[in-house]
Amino acid sequence: MSKALTSFDSSIKDAEDLLAHFDSMPKPPPASAEVLKRAGLVMALTAWETYVEDRIREEVSRRLRIVNGSYVGKFVTGRLEDELKRFHNPTSEKTKKLFHDFLETDVVAGWEWANYDSAKAKKTLDDLISKRGDAVHRSKPLVTGAPPAPHLIKREDLDKAIRFLKSLAEATDKALVEE
Repeated sequence: MSKALTSFDSSIKDAEDLLAHFDSMPKPPPASAEVLKRAGLVMALTAWETYVEDRIREEVSRRLRIVNGSYVGKFVTGRLEDELKRFHNPTSEKTKKLFHDFLETDVVAGWEWANYDSAKAKKTLDDLISKRGDAVHRSKPLVTGAPPAPHLIKREDLDKAIRFLKSLAEATDKALVEE
């Protein structure tokens, strides 16, 4: 298990804690509790983004250890750090490109586990990234006298997202170990 995966396992607990807090609320939960599910999705995908960044750093460092401190080593790690400054919203294509550019590895091809093949994993990740954007930038306005709008993130959706991202990080780690 990589250090990045160990860190991810710790970070994803924030999303799990928010979901547990939502679950502990009286039923039906107040309308304001919807923010816990949105925040949970944001935290879960932030854990994924951080995992990708940490994992590529870890693997590049491992592969460059023989040239560590040399011009080549400094050049590659400098380029990686520049790229990571622009690496936001880690969709399947951005993630694939990052690992391919720096490691010549198609980690996305390794995104396969029970009930998921690479294509389904890519679509699921991209849909979650899009939903995160909506959760951050498009919170539903409360209109006095109008019925409440449906919640953007359902409880089951957040639970599935957390489980999916855990499996995705494990599959990514496995793809790099088998490389």
